Amino acid sequence: MQFSNSNLTRDTLMSRFFPHYRLLAPQAHPGLSGASCIIEHDSHRLVLRQYHAGLATRAHFRRQYHALRHLPADLAPRPHFFSPDWLAVDYLAGDVAPALPPAPELVAMLIHLHQQPPFGWRITLMPLLEQYWLQASPSRRTPSWLRWYKRLQKRGEPRPLRLAPLHMDVHAGNIVITRSGPRLLDWEYAGDGDIALELASVWTDNSAQRQHLLAAYAQAAKLDLTLLQRQVARWRPWVQMLMAGWFELRWQQTQDKQFIALADASWRQLSKME
Repeated sequence: MQFSNSNLTRDTLMSRFFPHYRLLAPQAHPGLSGASCIIEHDSHRLVLRQYHAGLATRAHFRRQYHALRHLPADLAPRPHFFSPDWLAVDYLAGDVAPALPPAPELVAMLIHLHQQPPFGWRITLMPLLEQYWLQASPSRRTPSWLRWYKRLQKRGEPRPLRLAPLHMDVHAGNIVITRSGPRLLDWEYAGDGDIALELASVWTDNSAQRQHLLAAYAQAAKLDLTLLQRQVARWRPWVQMLMAGWFELRWQQTQDKQFIALADASWRQLSKME
């Protein structure tokens, strides 16, 4: 169900569209974003997610709904309702992964996603990098940041190795281990792009874990490993800039010092790529 009205409060939304549901978990818990809650009717549970301007644009929020409609249930929760301010999806019973699944299991999930039909919109990183630069605190706009921005702007985004639907935010906190296997949450940044970009953006613990993931993916997808490694290496500065810029933006919005620490760590990683 898609609904066009905005500015719906949670109580109005529930009384109008989910009158038989009760609020089960009004506060966020592991696996839910800070603007989410769980509602229940009989044994059916839904997650209500509220649009949050600090986390994504309205275009990303709307695209998340369309992506979820597009995806099979063995990859993502099924959507039931959308308005400019709210999204209702199936609650996935299970545990949030404490760490990324073993490489074969993670690769199987990624390849299954990458074999789906295209979403219909392309992921472009340069507009996001520009947005993060313009919205960052002036005191945080360093010469190094500007050099990297201009360098990537001149270089241009790498030519795709293989186009496919991407999730673009794969990390342990976005994976729920259900009885039927792992499922991915939070599809705000999904779109069509290079599979190597997806692999470059997976939140691995270290370089060795990433290389293990690439080897498993190349074998399963019948790709040349050296070619895949080179393409992922081309994307890594873009991803690192994207992460650093997002943390800088969140610092500007929240003044939460954890984001400064994460941004500084991202800049240190980027400096190693000079």
